[in-house]
Amino acid sequence: MKLRAFAVCCAAALVAQFSVAPVVWLADAATAPDTARWVSAWGTALQSIPQLANLPPLYRAPEVAGRTVRQIVYSQLAGKQMRLRISNLYGTEPLVVESMSVARAVSGSNAAIRAGSARPVLFGGHKSVTVAPGGQATSDPVNIDVAAFQPLAISSLMGKEQKLVAWHRVSSQVNYISTPGDHTDDASAAAFRGRFTQYAWLTNVSVDSASGQTIVAIGDSITDGMRSSLNANRRWPDALAKDIAQKSGGQAAVVNVGISGNRLLSNSPCYGEALVSRFERDALRQPGVRAVILLIGINDINFMAMSARAGLDCDAPHTEVNADALVRGYQWLIAQAHQRGVKIYGATLTPASLPPEREAIRTAVNASIRSSRAFDGVIDFDQALRDPAKPDVLQKRFDSGDHIHPSDAGYAAMVAAVPIGMVLGTAKSGQ
Repeated sequence: MKLRAFAVCCAAALVAQFSVAPVVWLADAATAPDTARWVSAWGTALQSIPQLANLPPLYRAPEVAGRTVRQIVYSQLAGKQMRLRISNLYGTEPLVVESMSVARAVSGSNAAIRAGSARPVLFGGHKSVTVAPGGQATSDPVNIDVAAFQPLAISSLMGKEQKLVAWHRVSSQVNYISTPGDHTDDASAAAFRGRFTQYAWLTNVSVDSASGQTIVAIGDSITDGMRSSLNANRRWPDALAKDIAQKSGGQAAVVNVGISGNRLLSNSPCYGEALVSRFERDALRQPGVRAVILLIGINDINFMAMSARAGLDCDAPHTEVNADALVRGYQWLIAQAHQRGVKIYGATLTPASLPPEREAIRTAVNASIRSSRAFDGVIDFDQALRDPAKPDVLQKRFDSGDHIHPSDAGYAAMVAAVPIGMVLGTAKSGQ
């Protein structure tokens, strides 16, 4: 088997986190003693952009130098203060943000903000911040009334030589790039003529909440919401967040750190670090995390059988895996979560119209998830989506059309299969 050792994989993912002038960070603000009062209300996971000549259009980054990037996010918790985290995890040059603001967006499908709602985002009391390669920075608290499930616009004036080398590629959300200049406080959308469907640099929004908690959804494109409706928040973690908000009295959020194409055991030039590498950073370090929902493995099964491609081969390396290798990966994640006092719930792999030899691996993995009792609980997405007459395929009403990714209706059906009480810790596993 060509499976790399977990220890090597995970050690490579741990990077020093600090910032440099004009604000010198000895440690990121997220590690300060008051961390317990902050709870993740929105988040995403970054992936590096392939740095090759003649990239396909899908992987060509937009021009951001000296322009204002306006990104639309939805906090799932209400509060009076918020903090933002920006990351230069995959950067080889400093990340320079000249100024930054947060405002109430007019809608989730427009760059306009409500007049007078913009608030400056400062880092150590400074308007600008420079983040070293591999580092991240968390802002000072911003005094703003945050409403749950309402759009916020985060506007960042980028440095004059700034390049985009990392992003979250599938945002299912239109974001905006201005003409050159500082448009961070512009209420009008007129300057924001560029559009892109990724998230850049911004990785977390946390809200001041003494009693809130975060549930992290981590996995691949199905968690990421691939092929869900644009600007509509129809990913299954979005729908789950609304159900959980009702059950928890607005005291729990579901933060989505899925990455389309992601694998459990192998890195990819396009689809991010292996989940065993990024798990601590993207899931366990979320402020206020109390539980994780894990759905990963179908790409490990699929990509090993894909033909190698010249140029950009996003499926490389074509690592051979079997059910035992995936189960061992799950066990490593379970141990990491439990070491941090975090519950972890295993989700079964959904139907993907696989050929028989790969379907046998998926079936064996699901049998282990259901029967091993290794997870703190099981969420049976496979059962929720499969065709009862042909369990290796999605029900037609839940199929987005590619026979792998659910439709909006399919994502809603997944949420209906989640035992909310179990995830919130108010009921025993299986209830």
